[in-house]
Amino acid sequence: MRVYEKNDDLILCDVSSFDLFHTFDCGQCFRWNYEEDGFSGVAFGEYLHICKRNGKIILKDTNLETFNRVWKHYFDLDRDYEAIKTELSKDDVLKNAISFGGGIHILNQDAFECLISFIISASNNIPRIKKIIELLCTNFGEEFVKSGRIYHKFPTAETISALSLEELSVIKAGFRDKYILAAAKAVKNGQIDLDALKKASFDYAKSQLLRLSGVGEKVASCILLFGLEKHEGFPVDVWVKRIMEYCYFDNEQPKEMISEFAKNKFGDLGGFAQQYLFYWARENKIGIK
Repeated sequence: MRVYEKNDDLILCDVSSFDLFHTFDCGQCFRWNYEEDGFSGVAFGEYLHICKRNGKIILKDTNLETFNRVWKHYFDLDRDYEAIKTELSKDDVLKNAISFGGGIHILNQDAFECLISFIISASNNIPRIKKIIELLCTNFGEEFVKSGRIYHKFPTAETISALSLEELSVIKAGFRDKYILAAAKAVKNGQIDLDALKKASFDYAKSQLLRLSGVGEKVASCILLFGLEKHEGFPVDVWVKRIMEYCYFDNEQPKEMISEFAKNKFGDLGGFAQQYLFYWARENKIGIK
C-alpha cells in the first residue's frame, strides 16, 4: 500500500481486498452512510468521507497524521486479507462467498461504541438501529465542526451513565434503554474494563460481557469481533443459523452446535468466515426463506 497527500485528501494506492460497499454494508457498523460517491461517517471522534476512484481509495479532507492515528487501524489496512481468503477458500462454501464479497474488511471499532451499538441491535433491524444511534449521538454526543458542518461524537460512558431512563427515552430504543444505561454504568464504574478485555482470552472476555443485561451470545460475539479485535468469534443469529444449516447441515441445528462447528472448522478466522458467509447469503437470499 502506498499513501500520499493531495489537495487536503489522502490517497491510498495498491490496496487489495478492500471494497467500501462490502465493508460498510455487511452489518458490522451503523454510523456510515452512502453519500454522493462514497461513504461518510464518524469514528473515534473523527469525521471522514471515503470513496474509490480509478482503483484508488480517497480519504477526503484528512491528513497523514490522522490516518496513522485513526484510519489505518480502523480499516484494518495492515492485515493480509489475501492470505485469509486463500485459507478460507479451501472450503467450497467459503470460496463461493468470498468470490462475491471478498472486499470485506473487519473494522476495529471503539469498544464502548460497539458495546452500546450491539445492545441496541438486539431484536432490531439495521435502519432502526442506525436511527437510534443517530439520536443517541445528536442528543448526547459532543459536537464538533468539520468543513463547516456540525457532527457528533459517540457519547462517553460517563455521559450516558449520568442520564435517567426518562432522559434516555428520547432515542426511542424502547426496552433497550435500561440495558444501555446499565452497560454505561458498568463501564464507568470499572465493573467492565473494555481495554483489559482486549488483552484477555476470548472465553474470559465473553464471560464478562455476558454478565451485562441485554448481552446474549450473539451480541457478545459481535462485540468481541468488532470492538475487542477477537477474530475467532463467530456470531450466530437467526439468519446465520439458517445460512449454516442450509450450507453445512441440511437440517435444523441448535445455535450451540453451529458455534462449535464453526469454531472447529474456521478456528481463529471464524469472524472473517462469518462476515463473508453472511454478506453473500443475505445479498443472494441463500438459505433465507
